[in-house]
Amino acid sequence: MNNKHTIDLDFDRHHIWHPYTSMTQPLPVYPVSHTQDNRIFLATGEVLIDGMASWWSAIHGYGHPVLKNAAIEQVDKMSHVMFGGLTHAPAVELCKKLVEITPSTLQKVFLADSGSVCVEVAIKMALQYWLSQGITSKQKLMTPLKGYHGDTFAAMSVCDPINSMHSLYQGFLPEHVFVPAPKSQFGQSFDPQEAHTLTQYFKEHHQHIAAFIIEPMVQNAGGMNFYHPEYLKTARKLCTDYDVLLICDEIATGFGRTGKLFAVEHAEIEPDILCIGKALTGGMMTLSATLTTDKIASGISEGEAGVLMHGPTFMGNPLACAVACASIDLLLEQDWQAQISHLNDALQTLQRCSELEQVVEVRTLGAIGVVELDSVIDVAKIQAFFISQHVWIRPFGKLIYLMPPYISSEEDITILANAIYDAIAGKHF
Repeated sequence: MNNKHTIDLDFDRHHIWHPYTSMTQPLPVYPVSHTQDNRIFLATGEVLIDGMASWWSAIHGYGHPVLKNAAIEQVDKMSHVMFGGLTHAPAVELCKKLVEITPSTLQKVFLADSGSVCVEVAIKMALQYWLSQGITSKQKLMTPLKGYHGDTFAAMSVCDPINSMHSLYQGFLPEHVFVPAPKSQFGQSFDPQEAHTLTQYFKEHHQHIAAFIIEPMVQNAGGMNFYHPEYLKTARKLCTDYDVLLICDEIATGFGRTGKLFAVEHAEIEPDILCIGKALTGGMMTLSATLTTDKIASGISEGEAGVLMHGPTFMGNPLACAVACASIDLLLEQDWQAQISHLNDALQTLQRCSELEQVVEVRTLGAIGVVELDSVIDVAKIQAFFISQHVWIRPFGKLIYLMPPYISSEEDITILANAIYDAIAGKHF
């Protein structure tokens, strides 16, 4: 496939703001002509094996015919119509599927258009629920350090305060209660002192806490921390005991990434509010959903406002909903557990990075592999090396990680893992 339009990189450099990038000293960007399966084709001719699944969303790879056909069929009917006062089959079908596959107590679905907005809605649900009960003291959230929940203001306020640079927005961001990050690792023994510490925080702060928000099993962009299921079980029990709502942010972990369809299943708990996004549409387009219980939905609806005070313009977008339905069906019709297991086996190739002196730890969970270094990585330098090795990997902080599409072969994972090893061994970072 030839791109008939030349990509003007000079214009891009001077006028287009990319994520987490300076406009005066921007990181290099690489022009993409097209994508297919788990390959990214650059306009300069290189073909890259994708290790990122487009920020963890393209679980089926790119250009999957089932998803493409769903989009084509839907766009011929309608690409969008307002959701206020109207409804349509793709939204109804999608919400039926979500209610069926998520924890059984989650019966009400709010559709939004991004992960950050999904979290904003969850926070708003929690705060408005308590207000509807006539309880005005519960105006704060509690959350572990090392968390990440999005870049909009309410979501950012519950992200790790250092990684999210709360100091830049002091006076604008709400101030919440941060508890120590989970330390007991997945697959290892649980330290009961963690439960004791968490209990103390609940005892001290519960009267002012509307909800405890956490990423189940994997603290993602805050440090790729794989923690023990008992921590989440403890949080669920404390939320129940102290009358605090539990929000589980599964935007990154949902739809099989950790080896369970949803990561809360590792701890066998059900949250009061669940956030999902990213892989919801198989990475085809942006869509998210916030699910909650009958109790919370009724509480909000019977309160003073009578409605949940939120309604995005593109809420329930038919095109995105149709693709999401196709993506969920595609995932569940396959032996996705075996896919994740095979990927996890392949990701063990990363373990040989442990022999390198710059490596602090190598860890894997489901279809996630992480190599933690002892120093911050020069992203521009290491990405140039990765391009030369025909792989696409984008590290952050001290972490080089893989979250590949589920369709990736063992050979592809080996090539990705070898590129990481060679980058560290050759000090290309």
